[in-house]
Amino acid sequence: MAKIGYLCVGTNDFDKATAFYTALLAEVGGKPLMPTPAGLIYRLSEGAMLMVTRPHDGAPATFGNGAMIAIQVDTLAEVTALHAKALELGGTCEGQPGPRGAFGDFAYFRDLDGNKLAAYYSAR
Repeated sequence: MAKIGYLCVGTNDFDKATAFYTALLAEVGGKPLMPTPAGLIYRLSEGAMLMVTRPHDGAPATFGNGAMIAIQVDTLAEVTALHAKALELGGTCEGQPGPRGAFGDFAYFRDLDGNKLAAYYSAR
């Protein structure tokens, strides 16, 4: 069965971006796994990996309108903690932690380059 192996977010300031993601993902047990010539891949406990990368074409990194990476966490407290950590690190709020209908609890934020992320917990 096919599955997503990794997702990429582009950056225009690699050092700031990797400092942001190293500290952010540490909140939920994530850690840097493997440097590449253009970026750094992070591993969470399971699922797809996340790569912070300089664009391969040399053009500036931009965020996608409608694009978002959602990180599933194990507890409601981790949703709140991940959102708070992102803001502490200079990210911006896109939606406070809280219930989103029958889907579970979500929080939304952007990284330093404007890439949109979500943290979510579903008891189902």
